[in-house]
Amino acid sequence: MAKMRIDKLLSNIGIGTRKEVKKFIKEGLVLVNGNTVKDAGLIVDTESDEILFDGEKINYKEFIYIMINKPKGVISATYDEVEKTVIDLLPQELKARNPFPVGRLDKDTEGLLLITNDGDLAHQLLSPKKNVIKKYYAEILGFVNESDIKAFNEGIILEDGYKTLPANLEILFSSSDVSKVYVYIREGKYHQIKRMFESVGKKVIYLKRLAMGNLTLDENLKPGEWRELSEKELSFLKKSI
Repeated sequence: MAKMRIDKLLSNIGIGTRKEVKKFIKEGLVLVNGNTVKDAGLIVDTESDEILFDGEKINYKEFIYIMINKPKGVISATYDEVEKTVIDLLPQELKARNPFPVGRLDKDTEGLLLITNDGDLAHQLLSPKKNVIKKYYAEILGFVNESDIKAFNEGIILEDGYKTLPANLEILFSSSDVSKVYVYIREGKYHQIKRMFESVGKKVIYLKRLAMGNLTLDENLKPGEWRELSEKELSFLKKSI
């Protein structure tokens, strides 16, 4: 999308509503290629035109791609009347782009969550046919052993009768108290990893997503922090599908 109305462009990036943007234009706050904009319907080229608002250069991108380290207590949704959502963690200029989380993490699960307004990419990343692997770190009450690895490899039958796709279970540390593992799954069923361990008689007490396809959580991001993906990360992620 290279060409669009200047008022739509500015409202899309959170400068204000269409009505507010038209007011700003009348006040002479918007320049395109050094010329003061008089017409809110002016068509601009987002790739080649230089656009300034109140002296600040505007760099417009059709899609945004945000990596967030989702904290506990926040839900993976765009809006909720009661609960705090991952979108609430973003600044207004990004909220104005109508982003949404790609898939979901449970309220008490931490870790990597991709937020975007690119519906096509989100659909492909979530499609089971694409086999995009999600990597989790989990702490489990009880001893995790080779029989659990075999059960995960064969697919776990959940309490509702659904059989999961084969998953990989990697034991980092195992004891009768708390075991530490990596889990690799291709699906994203409701509470899937917790339900898989419940089906083999164990309980997840901590869960964090570390990777989605070729995208790995930035270790420098604290829970609740976010940043936009680099071009290299985005390209690498797209290779996952």
